[in-house]
This record gives sequence, structure tokens and C-alpha cells, in this order.
Amino acid sequence: MAILTRTTLAVVTLATSCLGSLPFVKHESRLSAPPNWEQSHRAPAETELPLRIGLAQPNIDRIGDLLLDISHPQSKNYGNHWSAAQVSETFRPSVEALDGVRKWLVDEGIAHSRIRLSNSGGWLEASVSVAEAEQLLKTEYYVYNHTLEDVQHVRCALGYHIPEHLAEHIDFITPTIHFNSAASQVRSNLKRRRTAAAMLVRQAGLPRSADVDNIENIASGIEHCDTHITPDCLRALYNFSFAPQATEKNSFGIVEYTPQAYVASDLDMFFDKFSKPQVGERPTFVSIDGGFLQTNMTGEDYNGESALDLQYAMALVGEGQPVTLYQVDDGDQSANGTSFNDFLDALDGTYCAVHRNDSSDNDGHDCGTVTPTWIISTSYYFSEQQLTDAYKTRQCAEYAKLGLMGVTVLYSTGDNGVASGGNMCLFQNGTESSSPEAKRFSPTFPSTCPFITGVGATQIVAGNKVSDPESAIYEGIFTAGGFSNFFAVPDYQKTAVQNFLTNHPPQYSPDIWNSTGHSRAYPDIALNGANYVIAVNGKFDRVFGTSASAPALGAMLYAINDARLAVGKKPIGFINPAIYSPAFQDAFNDITNGTNPGCGTEGFSAVEGWDPVSGVGTPNYPKLLQKWLELP
Repeated sequence: MAILTRTTLAVVTLATSCLGSLPFVKHESRLSAPPNWEQSHRAPAETELPLRIGLAQPNIDRIGDLLLDISHPQSKNYGNHWSAAQVSETFRPSVEALDGVRKWLVDEGIAHSRIRLSNSGGWLEASVSVAEAEQLLKTEYYVYNHTLEDVQHVRCALGYHIPEHLAEHIDFITPTIHFNSAASQVRSNLKRRRTAAAMLVRQAGLPRSADVDNIENIASGIEHCDTHITPDCLRALYNFSFAPQATEKNSFGIVEYTPQAYVASDLDMFFDKFSKPQVGERPTFVSIDGGFLQTNMTGEDYNGESALDLQYAMALVGEGQPVTLYQVDDGDQSANGTSFNDFLDALDGTYCAVHRNDSSDNDGHDCGTVTPTWIISTSYYFSEQQLTDAYKTRQCAEYAKLGLMGVTVLYSTGDNGVASGGNMCLFQNGTESSSPEAKRFSPTFPSTCPFITGVGATQIVAGNKVSDPESAIYEGIFTAGGFSNFFAVPDYQKTAVQNFLTNHPPQYSPDIWNSTGHSRAYPDIALNGANYVIAVNGKFDRVFGTSASAPALGAMLYAINDARLAVGKKPIGFINPAIYSPAFQDAFNDITNGTNPGCGTEGFSAVEGWDPVSGVGTPNYPKLLQKWLELP
């Protein structure tokens, strides 16, 4: 399964202090810094950098086919998941790559004692000065300031070079041109979503206090599901009923990034109304890189996401079921580029960092210290455009490795329709902006990675019942969906994409969206994401977002895993090849109403069959359960 088409690297010849005349190539570059980052001044030459060189991994070009072989329901190897050792052995960089890159560093004056191979074997690491990094990479480093937050990065300007003969052995190097945009964008998205929810309540003539006053009636039935979603509403919408049988074998993980944190009293307030036996229950807390439940900053911006994810994940799986909270520290924004890597560090060590660009040498990243749960839901996302090609490729492959081991990885697609976070769209040269002059659709990541399941959002139309067809969400947010500008369409999705483009071709100029029919499309699946009642900071409120849809879907897939595990079968693992297969087509509620506006357009339309608004549709739980139980 193809991931990308590599561009030809321009060769330049640069003089080096120790190697004489050696051909170099520009390995990565970008047109400009991401939005909200401004170049300030040259970085001091003596500043220490945690230089990390990602070594190319053998067999990585086959990873899509290997994953499809154990994930497609018609494959004889369906469900034959790999061990972690098998994954490590298959993709461990070659001795040639390791020796070649190490020799380059040593020849440039970096002593052997300063070079370390990461636990995974995927990275060579060395603490170097800015002056040494500039000499190694033929670039210049600057200090960049974030315009909205008190954050600085030391990054090189626009691009860097490596010896031509090593280009095939190096994926990318950090810190160079990669910026940690995830944390700031997540918080701005969260703030915007909460603001949109508050505006909706006021426009509908329902002040926030009305939610609190009516909570007893809302908690007692499903008559108000068009305006207030509760766990019972979701059960009724998708015919979801769950009686656990294999609790000790099952697992479900929710990922959060500090300073986002849940409040224990809010959990109990929610459970008291919607799942009384769970009062006092807490998720299993796993700290990654020092992640903790901070209490200094409170309010919906800091507690709302965790409240939403955990309250619904835990209530839907029910009393006594293990829900793990992966709490990741988002404080160090200097070394790895984006926080998703910190989480991946802990699962398999591939992105392990040893040297941190701070004074606390021993609080380095957790490396392969956490066993992944069978289901992992993440309600965070960022722009595909903000990451370099090599970076996206490498991180996407890490999700494929999890799929090989039987893990289902869910990501919310985003809340800005065909735009990315902050309503960003693209100019024709690829730069991202919120300006109305930027017209090109901007996909979100990791939703465009073909090895994860992207989850979009639907809602009950105002005045309708839970038994009526849903619409694509149109209140508060618009579900993200569209076509990647980078990743190729995976084999499992080709028929669905071609059917959509043939039968319902969008009437937009091809210069504002990827109309080729050869790119990865998203979302894969959808679930209600509007009017969720949550308890946050001691009161009940309503919230909106694909961030609601992902953990709710995760709970249902957890229940399917339970049923399979109870009869001695394997977890469902990577679900995309199954849900796109003909055998599963009648296991979804087709969404044929609504659009996902953005970038000055109405976006795409929900139509019969798969579409880039609602994916294959919303789950019909009993049918999905039956179909997965019929598989080996």
C-alpha cells in the first residue's frame, strides 16, 4: 500500500571542515514557519540541542500490505496479530544505516561517547551545540516565538542538508524544521468548541442554567436526545447493549495531554445521574513523560475534554470495566516536534528521546514502558500541512505497527469541516492561513493516515427522535472530512472513494481540493457528537465535537472485543479493511443529510454510501457484533 510519492532531492556540493568536498542534499524544507510562529533572532551558538536522527526502517514500504494481510476479513491470516518482538525485528534499521550515520557524525567531530543508539534502534542521538548542528546540517538556527502562548522553539530556518549518500538511510532529523503545534492547536480548538456551544445555547434561548434545572428529567429517559445527549441516548441510537464476559482480558485507553485534566468530583456528579453504580470509579492512571492531573488551571478549557472523554467512555462500558487514562505531559515542546510522538514513545520506544532541552536530565521520555490497550481513542488532531512529508510518513507507520499488534487506533477527525484547526485553509503555494483569500481545503492529521480510523460526527435533527435518521453535525461544529494532500488512497478504500467521485462528484474546482481520486479520504466512520451532557467544574453543560464521537465509538468496539475474547478469538485490531468490505456494508446507518462547510464553501455532502462527511455511516451495534463474531 503506497504512502507517498517522494520528490526528487536537489543535490548541492558544500565544503565541510573534515570531509573536504562532499555532495549534500536538502533533506527537508518548508516554505515558512507554521501559523502563529514568528522568527525572532539567531540562536546562540552555544545553545545545546538534543539532536536525533531517525534512521530509515527496512520493510516499511510493505507495512500497509502486511497490515492488510491480518486485517482484511477475507484474508486467511485475519487476526494473526504480531508480537512486539516481531514488529521490532522486521523494522529495525540496518547495520549499514547505523554505521554510515555514526561515521558521518564522528568524522564531523562528534565523539563516539556523545552518540547513543535509542532503545528501539531507530534513532541515533547526540547532544550538540547550535554551532555544531549548523555545521552538520548546513543550515542556520533561530529562536521562534509563539504569538499566542509563552513558548519558544529553537529551529532551523526553512530547511537542512545531509550527505547525499546517507539520504536513503535517514528519515528526518530533529530539532530542525518541525514545530510542536499540537498542544496549542488543541487548546485553541477546545476553546473555540466550547465558545460555539455557549453561543448555540444562547441563540436557542436556552441559558446554561436551563441545562442544570432540567437535568433530572433529561437523565430519566430518551425524550430529549435531540437537544441533550446522554449515555442512554447513545445506547438507543445504536442499539448498544453490553454485558461483559471477558473483563480480565480486555482493555480500553483514553489519551489526554496535560494541562487537560479530569476532576474526580465531576466524574461522580456525572455517574450519580447517569450510572450510579460507578460513583467512586476512576480510570487507571498511567503517566507518560510526567503527565499529571494538574489543578492550577481549571474551567472548561482545561477540564472539559477529559470530562467528556472519560465520562462517556466509562459510562458506556459500565461498572467494573478497565478504562486506562494515558496522561501525557505536554510541557516539553522543544525536542520532538509534536506531542503525539511522546505517547508513541511510551508504547514502542520508536520515538524515544533521552536528552531533553531542559535542566532535568533524568525526566526523559518514557521509552517502551507502557503496554498499549486493545482500543485507543484520541480526541486531538492538527493540520496535515504543518508537518513535513518524512515526519508524517514515519509517524503514520507507527500507527500501522500498533495495528499489526492488534490495537485499534481511533482519532477524532476535527471540528472545522474542510478546514483544519482554527479554520485554517491553504494558499496555492501550500502555506496555511485563516485569511479568506486562502481557498484550498486543509486536511487534518492523523485522520489522513491510512493506518488509523478517523471518526466524524453526526447529530439528531432538532425535533426528531432517536429512531429517526441522523444528519451530519450542523450545530456548534462541522465534522472534518475530505481528501489528503499527501497520503495515497489505501487499497481497502479505493472502491468507496471511486463510487463517491463517480456518483456524487463535488462541483469544486480541482485547485481547491485533491480531486485526483488517488488520495486517502476521511472520515472512515461517524457517531453522534452534538449536545453531549457532561459534568464539568461542578455543573452540567452541553458540548459538541468529533472529540465526543471517538471515545463513544471506542466503548462500542471495546464491547465487541469483549465478545470475541470471551469465545477465544483475538481483538478486532485495525478495523478499516473490515468496515469498508462488502460484508459489512449493511452494518451501518447510512447518513445522507448534511455537509461539512469550510474555506468559503459548503464543503462536501453526505450521500448514499461512503462520503467524506460521515464515512461509512454510524454503527448498528448488533449487526457489527454479529459480523465480527463470525470472523476467525
